[in-house]
Amino acid sequence: MISELCAATVRHRHVVLLLGLLVAVVNAATIGLTPALGQTLFFPLVLITLAVLVLSVVAMGIRPASFVVLPHVPAFATPPPAWKVFLALGVLWPNSASLGALVRSTRADIVSTLDVVLALAWVVAVTLLLIDVWRDNEVQLRPYGIRQSWPLGSLTVPWEALPAAQLRPGTDRPSRLRMAFAQPLLVKRRGIPWSRNALRTDNVDARFLAAAIRHYVCRPEYRTAIGSQTEYKRLLIELANRQDGADRAD
Repeated sequence: MISELCAATVRHRHVVLLLGLLVAVVNAATIGLTPALGQTLFFPLVLITLAVLVLSVVAMGIRPASFVVLPHVPAFATPPPAWKVFLALGVLWPNSASLGALVRSTRADIVSTLDVVLALAWVVAVTLLLIDVWRDNEVQLRPYGIRQSWPLGSLTVPWEALPAAQLRPGTDRPSRLRMAFAQPLLVKRRGIPWSRNALRTDNVDARFLAAAIRHYVCRPEYRTAIGSQTEYKRLLIELANRQDGADRAD
């Protein structure tokens, strides 16, 4: 049930986020301009906020062993994290209440500089989170290598920089997969990358991602087909056969 809800949320995340923004704008306006109506909406929004935050925590444990096929890029991308969509909604609505309170204080001429600074800091933080959720800023396997981006920067790793012997399939933390580079000069970092030598695995099974990377490092003849449905099906069959062989060996 939770998995289906997370999948539907990710699939329609743009609509979900737009509806969340609409509710946030209405909430801020009612608190700032019509406090009585704002108080009426307060408790329902508190309950909804708590619910989506709980869903965010639960969804963190759902990490599918699959990619999203992006033929127009072309790329195989890790799925957008459902937990981050829920988190965005969970922080968006309380932040809108703070902005509404700031508007009300401004109208009453009792606003302080600290209130404005804190409100702006929250707006910046929530905006970055919304941009990250809205865009496809996940790990992508492309014909030329691996690309990982987020709103403030990106990391691009050519396949030639990742010999199979240097890739560490384990994770030092559940949310990242570390890489060791044989040719660090080939690695490109722009802006402020999420990490200098690790890939996010907070939205995908780390062993699956490591196995797929290891496959294309060892089999360069298949890299040009990355991004096609045919190659994705072949990859899944190949990885499943390897897993079955490993299980029988154990």
